[in-house]
Amino acid sequence: MENENTQGSMGSTQGGMGAAQGSIGATQGGMEPIPEGAGSIPEGTGAIPGSMEVLNSLQITEGLEGLDQASKELYKNKEVLAVILKGVVREFEGYSCREIMDFIEADSITDAEEVSPGRTNTRIVGDDKEYVALNEKLSQFDTKFRAVNPGLSGGGVVVNLHVDIEAQRTYRPGYPVEKRGIYYLARELSAQLSLVTKDTDYRCLEKCYSIWVCRDDVPKDERFSISFIEMANTRNYGKCHPAKKNYDLLSLVIIRLGDEAFRGIGDKAKNDMMEFLHAIMYPHKEDFLDIIKKHISFSDNEELWKEVEHMSGLGESILEEGRKEGRKEGRKEGRKEGMEALVDSLRFLSIPEEMIEGQLAQRYQLTSEEARSFMGRR
Repeated sequence: MENENTQGSMGSTQGGMGAAQGSIGATQGGMEPIPEGAGSIPEGTGAIPGSMEVLNSLQITEGLEGLDQASKELYKNKEVLAVILKGVVREFEGYSCREIMDFIEADSITDAEEVSPGRTNTRIVGDDKEYVALNEKLSQFDTKFRAVNPGLSGGGVVVNLHVDIEAQRTYRPGYPVEKRGIYYLARELSAQLSLVTKDTDYRCLEKCYSIWVCRDDVPKDERFSISFIEMANTRNYGKCHPAKKNYDLLSLVIIRLGDEAFRGIGDKAKNDMMEFLHAIMYPHKEDFLDIIKKHISFSDNEELWKEVEHMSGLGESILEEGRKEGRKEGRKEGRKEGMEALVDSLRFLSIPEEMIEGQLAQRYQLTSEEARSFMGRR
């Protein structure tokens, strides 16, 4: 044919209970080859070393409903973002969470105090969260940031992904979440260009992700499912082959939870991410620390544990678990239970034995020999 017509549209693929449930439009295909120098696929994975900031953020959410402002602070920590990106961002398939953390924008939020090496601040300073125009209602992103696109970067050229993560209490807010997500994506894309003129270079546009985590009001048969809605080249007439990198610019991900009792899905990477999100989106349960430790480990942060005396947040909470019973005056049994809880909690986090001994001695006014003897009986 002399006239060639290429049509692009939003295609949808839904994953849930481990099975792909179909798609609308053309499939996306695999990732493009990783250019030399863009990074390497890791040989193995493991828990991410946790920072003081994520430790504190995790504790702040302990008694909360999972979706107030304090809880959303969790999504400003690179450790948490890496777990999500590994689960749903195609460009990071095959990379470990540790590598993904390095792809996320390096700038951090700090205060006037010096940050020690083991307390590296991993909170995100992202793009402008607000898009405001004259007479336009204020729209604010929950968490918006940039991350290097490893499949398109290399040779001194850095191409970014623009990511927005939205934590939503309800999947049914009175309008389709999918439409709001597409609107947010459109704004993310258009915001990359300032004033559009005849000289505007559209080649500089970079791919956008909008990831929505919906907790409540999910239909029963849709609970614990994920939908991927992306740009797709659905049909061509004549000899034309549009390059995917030129239209693969918008990707909407809808993650549906829906129940306080977690129900796993078949895909391991996505199941791990869903389990993690479920743990932090609902009030903390007994297995909270077990789930978090699969992804974030604090045992290797030597500088953090040197500062155990000044801990706040989750670290202080763990220590507090061991002090609760000991505070009950006149109850020898309660004191013993408190000491046991303290030792067990710190061992759970792989704290060195000599540091546990010091904490036990200080908090319960024991000699080093008494503390060592008590630990030997545990």
